[in-house]
Amino acid sequence: MTVAGAVLGGLLADLPSPDRSAQDQVAARAATVLRPAGAFARLDAVAAWLAGWQSTATPRVQRPHVAVFAADHGVAADGVSAYPAEVTAAMVDAIRGGVATIAVLAREVGATLDLFDVGVGRPTGNIRLTDAMSDDEFDEAVAAGAAAVESVDADLLVVGEIGIGNTTAAAAVAAAVLGGDAEDWVGPGTGVVGAALARKCDVVQAALERVGPVTPLEALRRLGGRELAAMAGAVAAARHRRVPVVLDGFISTAAVAPLAVARPGSLHHCIAGHCSAEPGHRRALQALGLDPLMRLDLRLGEGSGALVAVPIIRMAVAAVVEVATFGEWGLQP
Repeated sequence: MTVAGAVLGGLLADLPSPDRSAQDQVAARAATVLRPAGAFARLDAVAAWLAGWQSTATPRVQRPHVAVFAADHGVAADGVSAYPAEVTAAMVDAIRGGVATIAVLAREVGATLDLFDVGVGRPTGNIRLTDAMSDDEFDEAVAAGAAAVESVDADLLVVGEIGIGNTTAAAAVAAAVLGGDAEDWVGPGTGVVGAALARKCDVVQAALERVGPVTPLEALRRLGGRELAAMAGAVAAARHRRVPVVLDGFISTAAVAPLAVARPGSLHHCIAGHCSAEPGHRRALQALGLDPLMRLDLRLGEGSGALVAVPIIRMAVAAVVEVATFGEWGLQP
């Protein structure tokens, strides 16, 4: 493990396991509730998953929380986004003002929301030319993400991001960690097409060739962004607190892919909220063995798609915990 991986590597050590007894109890109840066997199979599995991490046979989603991390990217100067880098700061203000999509959705589902500025106005290095972060910068971003969830009162966590240029960074990280060339991972992001999309692909390929083969955590440091590193730290820290996590789109999935490769099983407390329209997202989910709850072709980020999935998870557990069983209703299945 490199020096840069010290903080994140430490978070990946001694990971707790789910409560198998609680999981089994919920799965057993789901098999006997008042509906045909297997009618809610996928949702029943979600309920059992949540029970395992909440360590209770009566799981609930009463205190969902959203942590959004914002940062700027040096690679934005290469014209890889349809929007200028200044939009990152503007979106931060919109979230703080309660008028951004994620803020509105959080109110709708009763989730608390925290925004963490981990690098707005301090762009990373342009990954086409140099590493995104130094060892110290990487560790600082990871630690900021971990600190964001250390004391939060939540029974379900959504992680999101804001950062113009971060689909470029995510594509580079995904390619370096999961394999393939730039063209396998690069998509339109904020809406780049034609020559701009080709340029974005060239930038990612140049970054991959500059870095060469690297370890998963080094890939995140050298090719990612501060908000990606912070999300990785938050997700790893959530595991230690046994807080289940709903992953958002391509960027959050790419951010945690290094965890899964560096420490197999480290994402067992995570569920994919949705599969976005970004082509690399489906590929990443398949590589990580994550089956998304929804396919709505969303492509916003901010944690928005994951938050849209929260009511589904809430209903999944209610449909087991609160629905009577055949026995309780005096019937035989």
